[in-house]
Amino acid sequence: MDHISLNVFGEPLQACSLAPLTGFYRDGCCATGTDDTGRHVVCAIMTADFLAFSQSRGNDLSTPRPEYNFSGLQPDDRWCLCVLRWKEALEAGVAPLVVLESTNEAALRYVDIQDLISHAFKRATPAI
Repeated sequence: MDHISLNVFGEPLQACSLAPLTGFYRDGCCATGTDDTGRHVVCAIMTADFLAFSQSRGNDLSTPRPEYNFSGLQPDDRWCLCVLRWKEALEAGVAPLVVLESTNEAALRYVDIQDLISHAFKRATPAI
């Protein structure tokens, strides 16, 4: 990948997670390319409900897989999800929150920006 990846706002894509290290390219970002057939472009904050849902669909993200250097995900971990799995979870009512600044603009080919915004993680605003 030689180009700069952009987020859903058309700005430079921010890192999703370095611990656990996520992304199709395991660079911490939800970057994508032609070899990423699953389109791992949605930076999501894991929940117990979503992890159970994903496991029920045949993708166990909770169980450690040392052979892949994967320690397993837990609630509150951030992870670059396949956009169609996120959309499936949305339709099932268990879509996890997303970090919009870290969600690749490629997600917009599959899901509506309003669905992403309605599931946006919002940081707490400090009291003044």
